[in-house]
Order: sequence, then structure tokens, then C-alpha cells
Amino acid sequence: MKRKFSKLYQTSLLRYLKQGPRAHPRSARGLGEEALSAGLQTLDIAKLHEQILVNQVMPGLSPARRATLIKQAGVFFTEAITPIEKNLSDGNDTPVHLNQIVEMLSERTVELAAANVELKREIMYRKAAEDALKKSERHYSELLEESDRLQKQLRQLSRKILSTQEEERREISRELHDVIAQTLTGINVRLATLKKEAALNIKGLDRNIARTQRLVEKSVEIVHQFARELRPAVLDDLGLIPALHTFVKVFSQRTRVHVHLKVFAEVERLDGNERTILYRVAQEALTNVARHAQASRVEMNIQKLSDCICMTIKDNGKSFNVERVLYSSGSKRLGLLGMRERLEMVGGTFKIESSRGKGTTLIASIPLGKVGSAGKAANRATEVKD
Repeated sequence: MKRKFSKLYQTSLLRYLKQGPRAHPRSARGLGEEALSAGLQTLDIAKLHEQILVNQVMPGLSPARRATLIKQAGVFFTEAITPIEKNLSDGNDTPVHLNQIVEMLSERTVELAAANVELKREIMYRKAAEDALKKSERHYSELLEESDRLQKQLRQLSRKILSTQEEERREISRELHDVIAQTLTGINVRLATLKKEAALNIKGLDRNIARTQRLVEKSVEIVHQFARELRPAVLDDLGLIPALHTFVKVFSQRTRVHVHLKVFAEVERLDGNERTILYRVAQEALTNVARHAQASRVEMNIQKLSDCICMTIKDNGKSFNVERVLYSSGSKRLGLLGMRERLEMVGGTFKIESSRGKGTTLIASIPLGKVGSAGKAANRATEVKD
């Protein structure tokens, strides 16, 4: 019964206030009888009246507007409780203290409404601050995790660089000792023999000179091979395409892996650093194929896309776990991580896919810089098959 009266009173009051200052409080008539039937007194209606104003009417209003509505609502309240007050005064006129009740109610309502508005605003500010703090903490935590990951990769890459340098130095040292030193020692022995034979046996001199020349030629070729592996002169003198053709040819002869190379001519318009990066990535990729993939064929394609130069290297060898190899701390070579670092130095991207039965596909891209857009030259390509 009381709940029903609360809804009825709220509906009547809000409708009355919506009509404005010229509204007549006739809608409040009869509410007093309803309140008496529900067992409610003036204080009960005053609390209900106050609650409706604070929660439904006052929020968001200016002080002047609040005062106007409170005064208007006071007329409604007076009309509603008149039957109750008359019943308490045995049918006499409305008691004098009724105006005091309305006045006290109005003052208290204003205070409560203002306090309620401030409280809600404070709660909103606090909640916003808490949300911002939580968001900041999450963001900081994500940044910290990313920083830790990058630091770990940097330490891993540094260790691999040092290990790679030492391994390469060891190989060069061994080759110099085992091949060059022995060849030069052989040349020295033959020269000493020639010196003796020159005075004793003129007939065998030409033959021994020819053998010594072959040793010298072999030494020169070995030195040239070292130089090509460290830094191919053709890359600087003639460009990326001839360098790749030469490397692919030598690679196929040495490993018996057939390589089909297709590259468009405009790739030479990349700057020297970018061409070197593509060459090193191709070199490392084919080296990995020879060492691990057990492949018989490789397709290498360098083409110009709308916004980048893209190099794709696909083999028909066995697959591997990319994540494990990419982030492995036990590898002694730069491998995949080194290729990715080289490409990221020039704003490029690195992607590798490997699945059973489909081999491995490496995709390296460098954003377009000096390379021109559309044009006949951009579509020309050279191919080499081994």
C-alpha cells in the first residue's frame, strides 16, 4: 500500500512541476486521503517528498532553478498534507506550524540537493581518477613487460653477435692456417728446389715453375674467396643483381640446391645500405637452407609492391618451430634474429612461415624510398636458374 502511494505521489508531483508556475495543485488533492488510508503521516510524506526532489528533480539544475522548483513543490506538498493536518486538528483550520514544516523542508531539501550534487560529482571525479590510474598502471605494466622483452632480446642479440664474430674469426684463422699457410709453405719449398735445380738440371725447370704457378693461382683464388664471403666487390662495383646472381651460382654449385632467382631491375635504385641488407638476408637465408632445410629447390623473388620492396625466399625442405628458433638463447649464430634486426634498421619488416610438407617461406620487405612508382623499368625482371 505504501509503495503504491509512493509511486502515485511521485508521478503526481513530477507532472505538476513539469507544468510550470501556472500549474494548479489540484492533482495533489486526494493524496492526503490516500496517505491516511496507507497509514502515513505528515513526516512520512515529507521524507518521500524530499527524496523525490533530491533524486529526481534537483540534480543538474542551477541554484535559482532549484529554488523555484522547491517553492513550487512546496505548494503541492501543502495541498497534499492538508487532509492529514486537518484530521490531526479535529477538523479545524490548517495549523500554524504547517508553514514552518514546509519552510524547514524546503531549506533542508536545498542543502541536501546541493550536497547530493557535489557528492555525485566527487564520486564521478574519484571514479574517473581511479579508472585513469588503473589504465595508467596497466599501460606502465605493458611498457615494462615490453621493455624487459626488448632488453632480453638485445642481450640475446649481443651475445649472438659476439659468438658469431668469434666463430667467424675462428673459421678465418683455421682457413688461413690450414690452406693459405700450407700453400705458401709449399711455394717456398718449390722455390728452394727451383733454386737448386736451376744450377743442376735445366730440363725440369719449366715443369716445376708451372707447378709453382698453379700453387700461387690457388692461393690467389682462396684469398679472393675469403674476400667475396666477407664483402663481395661485385655488390659495390656492379650492384645487387649481379652480386645475387654470382652468389646463387656459387651456392648451387657447392650445395647442389637448385635456385631460381627472379629480381626486378629497379631494385638497384635502393641505397647502398638497403641493397647490402637484402644481400645479407638472402645470403643468411640460403646458408640456413643448406645447413638445416635439406631442400632440393629454392625460389627467390624480389619485386616491387605498392609501398615496399619485397623479397620472398621459399624452399621445399623440412619445417621447423619458428618461435623456438627465433627466440632461442642457445643458438651460436645470428640466424633469424639477425635478419630481422637488419631489416628493422631501415624500417623494414621480417616474416617467416614454416609448416610440414610446405617447407619454409621467408618474406623481407623494405619501405619504398628512392625507388620510383609505376613504370616499364619497374616491371622488368631478370631471372637465373641453377
